[in-house]
Amino acid sequence: MSQQYSPAGFNLLPPVVKNLLIINGLFYLATLSLDTAYGINLVNILGLHYFKSDLFRPYQFVTYMFLHGGFSHVAMNMFALWMFGYLLENVWGSKRFLTYYMITGIGAAIVQVFMQWIDISSVQAAASAYGANPTLDGFIGFVRHHYPVYYNAPGPLRSFINEWTLAKNSPGYAGQSLDYIGQLLKLQMDVPTVGASGAVYGILLAFGMMFPNMLVYVYFLFPIKAKWIVLIYGALELYSGISNNPGDDVAHFAHLGGMIFGFFLILYWKKKTGLYT
Repeated sequence: MSQQYSPAGFNLLPPVVKNLLIINGLFYLATLSLDTAYGINLVNILGLHYFKSDLFRPYQFVTYMFLHGGFSHVAMNMFALWMFGYLLENVWGSKRFLTYYMITGIGAAIVQVFMQWIDISSVQAAASAYGANPTLDGFIGFVRHHYPVYYNAPGPLRSFINEWTLAKNSPGYAGQSLDYIGQLLKLQMDVPTVGASGAVYGILLAFGMMFPNMLVYVYFLFPIKAKWIVLIYGALELYSGISNNPGDDVAHFAHLGGMIFGFFLILYWKKKTGLYT
């Protein structure tokens, strides 16, 4: 990163950034060790679940941001947290930086659950329509449209469809298809969201707003101004979220949620104090 600002007391590893790095690292190690040693799945306990899931707990709006899905996930998030966060904490101070981090992380969770509600509500409406007239063609169409990953993968669902195709007039398959739809909906509701990405995207947004012309070296190769990085990443997340590609398990709208909450929080602070800082 091109260094253009060095306030008094400047610290490359200020306290909140340092402690967030440590806490996220400890949670990652705990996730691995508890699952291996005791079969305790921290992701199911602390990861963010849809509010109608049996696994949902309100505290997950906070705890989800300290869990990650793998080493590369936590490593990339923590590197971005340090890269863009240390300067913000030096400028804002630790209290304001931590407030911003938590609000954008929780805001990202709120947006993620809201988008899940929109998606799941549409699936439930389609499931109700199918339940009024369950047929083989209707079931195939429902699964292919709403759960293409399960439709294309070998397994019990594909075997069930093949069996029903060979016995179209058997009355029992229609009832079984309704059970399958219920199971698919439950699976969708029980998928957890984890990661600090929402808060990190909020930090990226703040960095771009406060230091729009500061040069950042992308992959350490070529420089680009911070404001363009924010715009590019925001556009990519919006496109990916709208595309909703099958098999894409990234919470794109959570990333956007962190940026949205960060944007309005910074505007609030600016209106209150007349300055971003």
